[in-house]
Amino acid sequence: MAWRFRLAPEKTNIDFFKNQWLTFGGSMLLTVVAIVAWAVMGLNFGIDFRGGTTIRTEATQPVDVGAYRSALDGLDLGDVAITEVFDPAFAADQHVAQVRIAPVDGVESITPEIIAEVEARLQALDPSITFPSVESVGPKVSGELIWKAVTAMVAASLGIAVYIWLRFEWQYALGGIIALIHDIFITIGVFAIFQLKFDLTIIAALLTILGYSINDTVVVFDRLRENLLKYKTMPLKDVMNLSVNETLSRTLMTSVTTLVALGAMLVFGGDVIRGFAFAIFLGVVLGTYSSIFVAKNLVLFIGLDRGDKPKKSDKSEFANVDA
Repeated sequence: MAWRFRLAPEKTNIDFFKNQWLTFGGSMLLTVVAIVAWAVMGLNFGIDFRGGTTIRTEATQPVDVGAYRSALDGLDLGDVAITEVFDPAFAADQHVAQVRIAPVDGVESITPEIIAEVEARLQALDPSITFPSVESVGPKVSGELIWKAVTAMVAASLGIAVYIWLRFEWQYALGGIIALIHDIFITIGVFAIFQLKFDLTIIAALLTILGYSINDTVVVFDRLRENLLKYKTMPLKDVMNLSVNETLSRTLMTSVTTLVALGAMLVFGGDVIRGFAFAIFLGVVLGTYSSIFVAKNLVLFIGLDRGDKPKKSDKSEFANVDA
């Protein structure tokens, strides 16, 4: 028989409830700490949420992000983000970049004099540089982006909760959504504690975490539902332990392979996507943990009505909804 690598034995018998007040209780404590840190320390918002100015550059020479950044050293600028723009429609000698500058604290917008100085320094670096457009985002627009980001997160969470409720039962939906809140709030808390830049790419990462985390949870819930019908007299806690053990190898393999790819992005991706990669990396770790130690614990605490479950499964119009 060919040798196969396994992150977990084919059959395990781990009691995931043995230290539940340490695993589950610790998760709830970390969630509270994250919320407090978010409320007290706040987030280090990037240009997307703080407002600022975006200068689009175009040159015949290749874009050197490091040289661009060095040319702007010494200016009294806020957060500066420089990204190269790629488009198949560009000519071979058409190199485009975006220089995004956040205002310094206490200042609502970048002055025309500072914009002129930025342009002059970039042209001194490369005389072929032109500036096709200069756009400013004020505090009002950035405030609207924050509101839309929050709306997107809430809408995604509610949609996931409705899906879980239709496919399983409301107890599963409540357990799944609280597990997602655990993942998201701890991730945001880490960004607040370490004052990492928080912009629209992080919102995209959080939405990705929602989808990834619930996927692992659904796998466990699906096996749990099957085992509840198979072992009708087995205590609920034992059925849950069995279900997690049976899916453990799949859960770990999926998570580790994902983390390998994210680790490469984190190390070699550069400053532009490092925050995005870090947020998803942390979210995958938390999502895997919550699928094993948080979601099922909540369902156990709420309880399931197992007496009439077979009848409901036969008659419910949502019983056969596919993933």
